Amino acid sequence: MKKSLSLVTVILALVVALGSISSVAFAEPSGTILAYAGHQEEWARLTVQEFQKLYPNVRVEFIRLSGGQALSRLQAERQRPQASVWWGGPADTFMAAKADGLLEPYVSPEAAYISEQFKDPEGYWTGFYVGILGFTLNDLVFKQLGVEKPSSWEDLLQPHFKDLIVMANPGTSGTAYTVLATLVQLMGEDAAFEYMKKLHANVQQYPTSGSAAGRMAGLGEVAIGIDFGHAVPQLAEQGYPVSGAYPSEGTGYEVGAIALVKGAPEPELAKLFIDFVLSKEGQELGAKAGAYQLLTHQHAKSPEVAIPLDQATLIDYDFIWAGEERARLVEKWNEEIFTGAK
Repeated sequence: MKKSLSLVTVILALVVALGSISSVAFAEPSGTILAYAGHQEEWARLTVQEFQKLYPNVRVEFIRLSGGQALSRLQAERQRPQASVWWGGPADTFMAAKADGLLEPYVSPEAAYISEQFKDPEGYWTGFYVGILGFTLNDLVFKQLGVEKPSSWEDLLQPHFKDLIVMANPGTSGTAYTVLATLVQLMGEDAAFEYMKKLHANVQQYPTSGSAAGRMAGLGEVAIGIDFGHAVPQLAEQGYPVSGAYPSEGTGYEVGAIALVKGAPEPELAKLFIDFVLSKEGQELGAKAGAYQLLTHQHAKSPEVAIPLDQATLIDYDFIWAGEERARLVEKWNEEIFTGAK
């Protein structure tokens, strides 16, 4: 009788243990993560909403920061990271973070559907959109000015554009750093800085955010905003009288990236979120939020209004070089250009 009771006790204990293991193994993901987002806030918000429908017990909070601001915050928090994911903005700033030891490599299963040119070869970041650098032009302002719209970098130096151009600050804006790195790669460093000294005479201000340049052009505060081309259809859809142009000499482009922060809180939840952002479904949310970048997932359908890469003259933009040279070029720009800014 004692042996029978012992056997029953053992069986019950095994059932309880197996039940506990099962509940752990199949537990729904839960917890909270913070992301630093460098792309359109509407796209970021919609992505979070849709992700949380799949994982209702995972809370995703995000803070909208330009590329330089996000990099500075990660540097300040390196001993105790607050964010788990850095999400959106040009990849060359991510390259600077990689070099500074701020990112953790993670190769998402979705990366298999993304071209090698849109991701870090060592898995430190993966791109989910592409944007071409160009000019956002206010048609009404140009009608009032009675001058031709610019179609080249050289055109921006015309004296009638004095105080009518906005470009963001490369130290805080990933967009503006792409401008700086593009000009250096296109012209050579000495010629590029001479060009920017001349351009400075026509720049009204250098805001912290790259998207501010296109927005100010849309509002008619200036004639020209140096921004990524996907800003044009977005502003036009909102009723602003804008058109776009790409510089004939050649222009750079951004790969909007996402990465896992080194030492991130809740890294497994962060990986789930990264997987969703990179997926076909995650990337296609952009158009629903009024964001019209080209998409990187081979099965994702880019927005119809997105401008294909072959419609602009692109330089062979070197993201690795741009990331490695970021701190030096920004410091040089501050010393030689921004010191006398208006």
